[in-house]
Amino acid sequence: MENNIETKYNKLIVVLSIAIPAVVALLFGVNLRKLGYDVAPLSFLPPIYATINGLTAVVLVVAVIAIKNGNRRLHENLMKVAIGCSVAFLGMYVAYHMTSDSTKFGGEGVVKYVYYFILITHILLSIIIIPLVLITYVKALSNRFDKHKKIAKITFPIWLYVAITGVIVYLMISPYYVN
Repeated sequence: MENNIETKYNKLIVVLSIAIPAVVALLFGVNLRKLGYDVAPLSFLPPIYATINGLTAVVLVVAVIAIKNGNRRLHENLMKVAIGCSVAFLGMYVAYHMTSDSTKFGGEGVVKYVYYFILITHILLSIIIIPLVLITYVKALSNRFDKHKKIAKITFPIWLYVAITGVIVYLMISPYYVN
């Protein structure tokens, strides 16, 4: 039986799980400069948000170690940091793409297929991870740690994959950025 906290947040989880990818997809196609706005391209952001993805991966691993060692408070704080990093990444990612032209991957051969495989799985799983993180977090908020632990076993590896592949995608495409 769900408690009041879960009931309270279930609709919000559904709304955010649909709205975030939809808004990101919509804004991804909006280039303020092409619409006539005098904004400088935020070309300095990709290495910053790639670093934030890397930091997210480290924080996630340390958070799992913390909970396995019984340090619930540290785990809770680290998970809040990981969520904050993901939100910061998302804001910077959208801001970059709204002010800069898309970068085409210039690699060839097998590397090109590897890049696109990593990119596509990264994008698809970044959509899936939104409700998983929110549900996992709400289970903890509602003190349903049995359910939290079960879903966290699914959420953690997917979130870690998304964070790590975000860095890999950046490293693979960074030689093709136009400055």
